Amino acid sequence: MIDYDPTRPKWEQIVDVLRARIVSGEYPPRTLISEVQLESEFGVARGTVRKATAALRDEGLIVTTPGMGSFVAEQA
Repeated sequence: MIDYDPTRPKWEQIVDVLRARIVSGEYPPRTLISEVQLESEFGVARGTVRKATAALRDEGLIVTTPGMGSFVAEQA
């Protein structure tokens, strides 16, 4: 779990952590982004994780395939 800044929404802080992992290569392209694992790791509800993944999808960092899940996108 991370120490959350009480002045910012948790989902934004989770986005920051996940974005850093993707950019650094810790999460290489095609890595599965599991909502269940993120819930457990960050100690938050599914809705919070979904807001974070939606933001990453909007940034083009992840892609979601219905029935398969969310994966780190190939970076140009």
